[in-house]
Amino acid sequence: MINFSFIILTYNEEVHLPRLLNSINDLNADTYILDSGSTDKTVEIATEFGALIKVNPFENHPKQWDFALKNFEIKTPWIIALDADQFISDELYKMLENFNNDDYRNINSIYFNRKNYFQGKWIRFGGYYPFYLLKMFRTDIGYSDLNENMDHRFIVPGKSAIWKEGYLIENNLKENDINFWLEKHHRYSDLIAAEEVDRMLKIRNQVIKASLFGNPDERRAWFKKLWWKLPLGIRPYLYFTYRMIFQLGILDGKTGIRFHYLQALWFRLLVDKKIKSLQNKSSSNPEEINSASIKTIKTL
Repeated sequence: MINFSFIILTYNEEVHLPRLLNSINDLNADTYILDSGSTDKTVEIATEFGALIKVNPFENHPKQWDFALKNFEIKTPWIIALDADQFISDELYKMLENFNNDDYRNINSIYFNRKNYFQGKWIRFGGYYPFYLLKMFRTDIGYSDLNENMDHRFIVPGKSAIWKEGYLIENNLKENDINFWLEKHHRYSDLIAAEEVDRMLKIRNQVIKASLFGNPDERRAWFKKLWWKLPLGIRPYLYFTYRMIFQLGILDGKTGIRFHYLQALWFRLLVDKKIKSLQNKSSSNPEEINSASIKTIKTL
């Protein structure tokens, strides 16, 4: 008996979706796809694989996952939530194939170990491996954290397990075009800047308990609280240095170093610049800035 179903988010993923669906196809699990209005062959591919498809306009990842969890009628006791640029390794396939619900009676969620690739290079250092993502959880217990604009996560009360072996592979082939990566992160920086201003005004709170010695999400929440206390414009340099030196990012080679520079320094500086822009715009009337009125900032 199959104890889990897959939910996948898509938008123009014809280059990725066959890879993902082929990696899980022989598990014979129900597959549900929430599309954001693709104009390529994404929906056609999903249909060929027998997936149940719904369409919902995209606002951000947390809201899209919230819609998926509330609108698909999942019949299995577990859900596995994936993005289209991910797929499962042979080792993870075997773990899922042998998964028995009875072995996890006191567990409500499971973290998968992710291997992240950038332009064909496995990013092994700089804090990117091992990296645990909560991707499997009990139906009707897990829910989407709507207090985040970008760094999406699921909230699942109760105990969790961590699968250190059997990897979830994340490899966005669109990012082989660096302009795609840059344009995507310009959009992401708008969302994160607005979110941080919300937090400064105490409009938005962190839901996950911050704990240095907790589960992977609780540890990340602890580091984020520290991050928010660091001075704008300086913290990206501290973070980049930490990843390159203390987390050995320099060992990732030329492509890996480029990734760490873009993700840890260039992107974080862009976010801080947009936060300062929002702060300047609100200095004359702080009440004008709230979660309802913040609009997407044009690329600076």
